[in-house]
Amino acid sequence: MRIIFVRHGEPNYEKDCLTEAGHLQASAVAERLREEEISAVWSSPLGRARETADVTASLLNLPVQTLDFMRELHWGSRDGTPLFANGHPWDLADEIARRGISLNRSDWRESVYFRNNRVCESVDLVESGIDSWLLALGYQREEFYYRCTQADDAQATVALFSHGGSSSAAIAHMLNLPFPFVCALLHMEFTGITIIRLGRKPGSASLPCLELANDGRHIHGIKYHRLAMM
Repeated sequence: MRIIFVRHGEPNYEKDCLTEAGHLQASAVAERLREEEISAVWSSPLGRARETADVTASLLNLPVQTLDFMRELHWGSRDGTPLFANGHPWDLADEIARRGISLNRSDWRESVYFRNNRVCESVDLVESGIDSWLLALGYQREEFYYRCTQADDAQATVALFSHGGSSSAAIAHMLNLPFPFVCALLHMEFTGITIIRLGRKPGSASLPCLELANDGRHIHGIKYHRLAMM
């Protein structure tokens, strides 16, 4: 199975919808995905992700199915104690690197930057949700690997439209990488595509393969109306 993670297009966060540029990006990524033989489209329930997914789903004549656990992460202090950058995961990852501290620690939740940060609960929700979803799709988590429980070796491809944070949390968990490390590694751009491929031999357990990471070539060169008017 191949899972195509797609971040939403440029948003109006206040209204939770796409901007004019975001709609252009959504159309571009839909064209980019046209030949991927996608059999199912999934989305976060938030408007900016759903609007991005709708364009691809319409092009492929598929319904959009919702994964509630893939909504954007929440961060901030649990008890009001001030946190660096209010606990924003990407700013924290940059600060940890600036201080020369390893981002590749498995105990990242216990660090001063995260142990009182609500983002840990959000990441936990994504991790448990992604494993339950994969189990329903024929992949059972066993320690660090996923065992294929499908009856045959057919290769299905699904698209999952969500957010930079929830996608980073899901990808980090699937690949056994620390969440802050993946935040620093990917810095997903709008409609950036990341593809993870799972083993398809029935009964076998394997580590998912990172096939593509944060590919935004489809939006490079788009001439946005507001820029053309300048």
